[in-house]
Amino acid sequence: MTFASPPRHAVFDDINMAEMAFALHLQPDIAGLTGVTGWYHVTPEFLAKAGAIPELAPKYPSLEQLVGAHADLFVAGWYYGMKPGGEVTPDTLAAWHIPTLVLTESCIHVDRRRPPASLDLLYGDEMRLGQVFGREREAAKLVEGWRARVSAVGTRLANQPHRRVFIYDSGKEAPFTAGRFAMASAIIRAAGGTNVTDDLPTSWGTASWDSIALKDPQLIILLDDQSGGAADSLLAALREQPAMRLLSAVRQGAVLRLRYEALTPGPANIDAIETLARSLHPDAFTP
Repeated sequence: MTFASPPRHAVFDDINMAEMAFALHLQPDIAGLTGVTGWYHVTPEFLAKAGAIPELAPKYPSLEQLVGAHADLFVAGWYYGMKPGGEVTPDTLAAWHIPTLVLTESCIHVDRRRPPASLDLLYGDEMRLGQVFGREREAAKLVEGWRARVSAVGTRLANQPHRRVFIYDSGKEAPFTAGRFAMASAIIRAAGGTNVTDDLPTSWGTASWDSIALKDPQLIILLDDQSGGAADSLLAALREQPAMRLLSAVRQGAVLRLRYEALTPGPANIDAIETLARSLHPDAFTP
């Protein structure tokens, strides 16, 4: 994909990709956001960064909305604003001369040969945005800072055993959680943990309560929202679930609340790694 000049009417889907853009101060070149308020409670900080940028669609955008915004780039992913065979795909947008940058983590949905998720996916996508928008130097500096922070965590955890972690997103009959192709698994590894559902051959998907209980997670990440209500409901569900309620992590409340954008590719991943590492290995961070 080549660009004769940087986009001036880009559209970004989802909180995480919007924050990747905001980290490079691309707001003047953004014509709209999609897929934000229909799914999540956003923070005041996010709203301040978004400013007057309009939200074209609260969930999945339509082709008409993107064309109507005169978009000259759509930054999205599979199941982050696009669905295979859906109305909005790189192919359908190409017919309107709108190029698409696809979130690399999401490509597992159209290419099963990809390796497990790693932080290099985040770094690469941020660098790619820098190239497209003529902000290579800013992107390189940003990624360099992220790498340094992750490396500092790794140094502190050099002699620490990995601890077992389960991510609970949603679902009562069966838990919806992160598999080996989700950025969340890479975040857990960088924080000195092991995702107990890393054997799921998907990014996000459904597991069984029994399989998770047998792995006895030592810490449970609850997908939170701004109000905190989502995490409270998830914790209550765990305490009622027969296979989970007797686990020590549930009984002792060994849980960590993290927001959606902390667990999907974006700048918040670095804060999440530091926060999770401190929760898993507090002794390693004692002055």
